[in-house]
This record gives sequence, C-alpha cells and structure tokens, in this order.
Amino acid sequence: MPEFAVEMRGIVKRFPGVVANDGIDFALDRGEIHGLLGENGAGKTVLMSTLYGLYRPDAGEILINGKPESNYGPATAIKLGIGMVHQHFMLVPRLTVAENIMLGQEPVRSGLFIDRDTAVRRIEEFSNQYGLPVDPVARVEQLPVGEQQRVEIIKALYRGADTLILDEPTAVLT
Repeated sequence: MPEFAVEMRGIVKRFPGVVANDGIDFALDRGEIHGLLGENGAGKTVLMSTLYGLYRPDAGEILINGKPESNYGPATAIKLGIGMVHQHFMLVPRLTVAENIMLGQEPVRSGLFIDRDTAVRRIEEFSNQYGLPVDPVARVEQLPVGEQQRVEIIKALYRGADTLILDEPTAVLT
C-alpha cells in the first residue's frame, strides 16, 4: 500500500496551562482535500502549524511521503513540499507581488544580479496555470485582501508546495 503524502500520528502539543493537541492522528493522500472543523481554540491551527514546522510536537510523529521527519522548521517543510497560507498574511506591504513571492528564492543571472524578468514570467505562468490572477508588478499594499490571499497561495506554489495548508482561508475575505 503506498504511503500517505502526509501522516501525523499521536500528535501532542502543550503550551503552559493548555493542551492544544492530545493524541491527534491525521493522514492526507495525494490529491485529497481535507477541512478541519472545530470551535475556536480547538487546536486546528496548532496542528497545522506543527505540520508546517512552526511548532515541534511534544509527542507523536510526522511522516512526509512515508518518511519520519523530526526537528524541522518551515524551511525544511517547504523543501518537503509543504506550504502554508496563514490566516494573517506574511507579506511585506511595500514590496511588489513578485518581490514578495520570490523573497528568499530570487532567481539570479550572471551569478550576481536578481533576474526580475524571470521571476515575473514564472509568477505569470503560475497565475495562469492555477487561475489565480495577480499583477506581479503591483505593490501588495495596494491590493484588496482577496488578491493578497492569491499572492500567498502563488508564493507557496512558487516554492514547490504540493501539500498546501490554508489556515482559515475565508476569515479575511469580505
């Protein structure tokens, strides 16, 4: 039987005075879409933040493509193909869409110069491929919230996410 894309077994996460997750099991197969439902404070965001590497579980294990992963953070999660769009966006308002998306992964030419044209072209390709229209040269601070959310999604896809976590994606939409 093929392994799951993501599997969380017996995840426990505690904070001082609070048990946010207590023995949670979760599995995601390739191509599946899951929705986690629960009251405010039920631990949904904590569980997904643990999967993304923002928190380390106090107990349990995480497997990505059937392989156990531990002691990893967001950079490793991204390398493993996990992207996360947070409820409160992680964008720099004064930068352009392209600058936000490529931040930390800038394409270079001649080994020295940032290749903005390549970045803009790739972002336009992702935008068209996934039906998420954005203007790569627009400043993020001038975009409505729905477009900012698209920028976050494209940013995760640009970085190679094949598992995408959307933390309360409708909370910020009007």
